Amino acid sequence: MPLPLRIATAFLLVGVAVAQPAFASAQEDTADVDHLIAAYHRAVVDHDGSRLAALFMPEGTAWFSAFTDAGLVRARGRDPNVSKVRPGSVRAFVDLVTNSKDRLDPQHSDLRIMTDGTVATVTFGFRFLINGTVQNSGIESWQLVKGAEGWRIVSIIYSSTPPLK
Repeated sequence: MPLPLRIATAFLLVGVAVAQPAFASAQEDTADVDHLIAAYHRAVVDHDGSRLAALFMPEGTAWFSAFTDAGLVRARGRDPNVSKVRPGSVRAFVDLVTNSKDRLDPQHSDLRIMTDGTVATVTFGFRFLINGTVQNSGIESWQLVKGAEGWRIVSIIYSSTPPLK
């Protein structure tokens, strides 16, 4: 093998070797994100508002939902003045989870995680069941940040398609 080709191959192999730890870290970070999602689910199912609240950044979080076109038609059938895009809050959701006597079950599908190890975007399809009946469904996206305490949710935005009543 000519010398320039051997040097190029050596650089390529060094680059692959150096890239391996970063890839392993991304895998670990993705696993950490998976743990955050599982903790969210468990906190909702167990009506554990304190645990749920701890999964979010303590300040500066955002929470928005937007009705799908079909969801907006259904919602306006009940309230003609309802807005398509609605702000919410972590506190309101934590209170709902804490105070509800119903069986709550947030289900996630088609999970996609993109991360660089510091920030992450998690997107998935969801169905929110109350007492075994779907009460809402759509697409949800979380923005996460990894600080000294690990991954925390910074924002949640989701589309909303309530069922036909």
